[in-house]
Amino acid sequence: MPTRSARYYSLALIMCDFVVLLLAFGLAYIVRVQFDHRPLVANITSLEFFVNSLYIIPLWIVEFAFLGLYSGRVYNKRTSEWGRLAIGAVIGILIVLGYSFIVDSPVFPARLVAVYALGCSLALLIFGRETMRAVRTALYRFGKGISRVLIIGNSAATRDIAQQLSDTKRSGYQIVSICGPKSTLPLHFHGTQFRTVESALKKVEAQRITTIIQTDLYDDVERNQKILSLAQSRHINYCFIPGEAEFYSGKNLVDVFLGYPIISVHQTPLVGWGEVVKRIFDILLTILIVLILSPIYLLVVLLQKLFNPGPILFINKRLGLYEKPFGLYKFRSMKQEYSGQDAIKIFEKMGRADLVEEYSKNRKVQNDPRITRFGNFLRKTSLDEIPQFFNVIKGNMSLVGPRPILPDELGFYHGRGALLHSVKPGVTGLWQVSGRSDLPFEKRVELELYYAQNWSFWLDIKILFKTLPAICKKGTAR
Repeated sequence: MPTRSARYYSLALIMCDFVVLLLAFGLAYIVRVQFDHRPLVANITSLEFFVNSLYIIPLWIVEFAFLGLYSGRVYNKRTSEWGRLAIGAVIGILIVLGYSFIVDSPVFPARLVAVYALGCSLALLIFGRETMRAVRTALYRFGKGISRVLIIGNSAATRDIAQQLSDTKRSGYQIVSICGPKSTLPLHFHGTQFRTVESALKKVEAQRITTIIQTDLYDDVERNQKILSLAQSRHINYCFIPGEAEFYSGKNLVDVFLGYPIISVHQTPLVGWGEVVKRIFDILLTILIVLILSPIYLLVVLLQKLFNPGPILFINKRLGLYEKPFGLYKFRSMKQEYSGQDAIKIFEKMGRADLVEEYSKNRKVQNDPRITRFGNFLRKTSLDEIPQFFNVIKGNMSLVGPRPILPDELGFYHGRGALLHSVKPGVTGLWQVSGRSDLPFEKRVELELYYAQNWSFWLDIKILFKTLPAICKKGTAR
């Protein structure tokens, strides 16, 4: 959602990068020339080097722009921004060497200056970007640079977007008003609720709205046109976000077909070479993990025999790739008489209507009476799940992927399970590192859909690195 404040921020980033690069080049020159007394390749004065830098740095800025480093889609995501800054710094040095070849004159007084410039530029660029991010956040706290938003819609997506943007100090958006039913209002909403579009549009100028977000199209075409026309006439940013998550969570393409805008919904990158790379990575890393965890496997088996007599493993029927059932391995954590039985029926026999309701909503319960004391320890530490690494070796599962679901849970996905089952389920996944059991079922499904549509090798790496802290975080594993 490009806004005036976003354009100002992009301009500030350009100026920051220019100053930072000039400083990085200067530091590289000083370190090599002033503190290293070895002979130089070329006798370039500090003034000549400064002038050369003024010619070169604009080329870096242009290159950064091509890498999207001045776009909100990049600079609002720290990991993506840092990665592109690293790529940009390397390409930038290559540009300098190319510039030196074209003008047939050395730019650096010594080869090490290029190495120093690469290191200094990357470190200072990251520092500069983090400083700018901190300044922007501080300005948000004082109400500067904030976009005043009107949200129009009636779906669950309306409430979700409003809730995500409600923390103004972090998002930079202030939800001034919402046109929709009471169910779309986020928690602790202090803005204005409008029942009709007409009444909301009348107050746009008085409320100083700078952005309109619409999540549902009305059956009346004229109503939709009124919203768009008002945004165009007042130079207000207008965004339409489809209410169905599948339309905006993937790497979809917007094109023109027969004169009409068309959204091509991207399915999953986990086909072809993506699938091959993921499988090779899974096998190699899983074998290493199993070897490292072998003493823990042995210890759990011994403790299981001592504190929880009965079968060591519990083989649970789950749905995998293309909804094919497979046996998922877990260390048994339930009392033997409850293993493999329908949870709702068990809770009904216990007379626990509260647990029936909780399980129906979240597919889990916080204090499950079916679990033994040792089984509770296994679940809290996630040790009950480590036999799933053998599922990965067998090919039933992947290290990272959507949660493997029970056959009777398929109906809870309301037709959205097809995409999730076009990829292998995972031992860990995006929802596990984003709140684990604390997340409501619908939110978990959305995260899993996002993963299936946006898979990348680096996304798997990030999830794996976040898994252990998520397990160790108190109260997340149930």
